[in-house]
Amino acid sequence: MNTTTISQTIAHTVSTWQGVTIAPHRFGGIEFRVNNREFGHLHGDYQADIPFSARLRKELVASQKASEHHLYPNSGWVSFYIRSADDVPALIELLKLNYDRLTAYSNGHLG
Repeated sequence: MNTTTISQTIAHTVSTWQGVTIAPHRFGGIEFRVNNREFGHLHGDYQADIPFSARLRKELVASQKASEHHLYPNSGWVSFYIRSADDVPALIELLKLNYDRLTAYSNGHLG
């Protein structure tokens, strides 16, 4: 019997990316950081919030890959609602997009 939660599955995957740290988030759940910058956080097994640029947020919302942030819809943040384990790959793709953006930026490339 597999008792791994959705958030544990996501944290395990993200923890394999170079330089990632995982810690409790100030509003509950866990946050993911690289180069001392948060690139997303989870609220349990049901929601993730990810900070992007306003331009990228607009593209992600328009393509329905993410939703406007539940509290700050006009910011760069997006919310991603996890309805089942089937949503995990799409969420990991968003987290990886932001991770790659932040690591490319820190390596001197435009993100």
